[in-house]
Amino acid sequence: FYGTLLYCTMILCIFHTRRGAISYDSSDQTALYIRMLGDVRVRSQVGFEPERRGSHPYLGVDFRTLHSRAESAGSIPARRVRRLFSFQRHLLSSRLLRGAPHLNPLHILDEDYCGQAKCMLEKVGSWNFDIFLFDRLTNGNSLVFLTFNLLNQYGLIELFQLDMVKLRRFLVLVQEDYHNQNPYHNAVHAADVTQAMHCYLREPKLAQSLTSFDILLGLLAAATHDLDHPGVNQPFLIKTNHYLAALYRNTSVLENHHWRSAVGLLRETELFSNLPAEDSLSIERQLGSLILATDISRQNEYLSRFRTHLDENDLCLGNASHRHFVLQMALKCADICNPCRPWELSKQWSEKVTEEFFHQGDIEKKHKLEISPLCDSEANTIASVQIGFMTYVVEPLFAEWARFSDTRLSQTMLGHLGLNKASWSAMEPEASGSSEEGESEPGRATEEPSSRVLSQGSQES
Repeated sequence: FYGTLLYCTMILCIFHTRRGAISYDSSDQTALYIRMLGDVRVRSQVGFEPERRGSHPYLGVDFRTLHSRAESAGSIPARRVRRLFSFQRHLLSSRLLRGAPHLNPLHILDEDYCGQAKCMLEKVGSWNFDIFLFDRLTNGNSLVFLTFNLLNQYGLIELFQLDMVKLRRFLVLVQEDYHNQNPYHNAVHAADVTQAMHCYLREPKLAQSLTSFDILLGLLAAATHDLDHPGVNQPFLIKTNHYLAALYRNTSVLENHHWRSAVGLLRETELFSNLPAEDSLSIERQLGSLILATDISRQNEYLSRFRTHLDENDLCLGNASHRHFVLQMALKCADICNPCRPWELSKQWSEKVTEEFFHQGDIEKKHKLEISPLCDSEANTIASVQIGFMTYVVEPLFAEWARFSDTRLSQTMLGHLGLNKASWSAMEPEASGSSEEGESEPGRATEEPSSRVLSQGSQES
């Protein structure tokens, strides 16, 4: 009873006591301040404008309403139109301040559902783990429950002497900063990636070599790798002159934002306040290195390096930098592993990510922007998008991962990948015809489709 009361009190405090601002320095010495309640403002010591008043019509659209459904019909006051990246927390805090109930409250589970969720967690290392069912059993709190369970299972809470209330608060805030309106880039995706990361951490080569510090980093990076994702990709932010594109100089824009957002929550909750300052900073830096590796536009760079290591057989997991690189590759695999899941799960993810692509395309059409690759619902189908993604992005990565870790899990993933690709191909009768046309133009079939997929920036990641 005491534990339940403490948990309830902690959750209430999260939404009623957040004040002030979080600050952190970016690499170009620009300080980004994010107000936790009320208006969002970006301030700078070097004169960076808090609100861009560009002439592009899309700048008059509130990013928080991109994927909203029930509330999107209402008018938005002019003063709020140009708010930028408050997203979830502004909506939540404004509802609470008005006394309105939260749409998806963090209820304590009843015994029946809690029992079923606990049963599922006993098989959290299974590649067939159904994250959608687990999310329903936890009342939409899959990321909190799964990540907490894994940290405890690895003994990391005790080893790093993490304060239970601070940890719960951190995980709840992380989950709240994902946008449930996004069909794909939401907290369920983060939970799915975290579960996949757990599967990879248990692989013999990694389990025998990784330190507790490595495992902590891997799980935290998986849980926060898409934090505060707006549901649109990097090219979209660049061509609409979004302030984040300027802040990060059009380079790994979303990944930098995910990392900085995660650092902000770590500092706000003081999760690692018991550790020496240099250790906390090391965690923040290495967390950034892992999250930045998920930028799919840098896929070939990481894949080539991985392939070279495997060809030369010079990966030494006793070396900290090599272990970190393997963690980067593991997170990259976990991030795009959906095509390697069983068909019942993989198909749902494919539909969700394509829905998000097409929604962006619809917005681009509405505002007379150039439609991003794979985002035109009239020129693409779910099947064609998935076949291209599997062929040019997923297959090369997982083939190399199987070379590194030739285990039953790797063969299972490749098996599912082949079956799922065949299933999508069966739904796309024109696929075979188009591939034959591509063979008549050497180079085009191998370069152009790949560039179109990778040009999505970090949309699928």
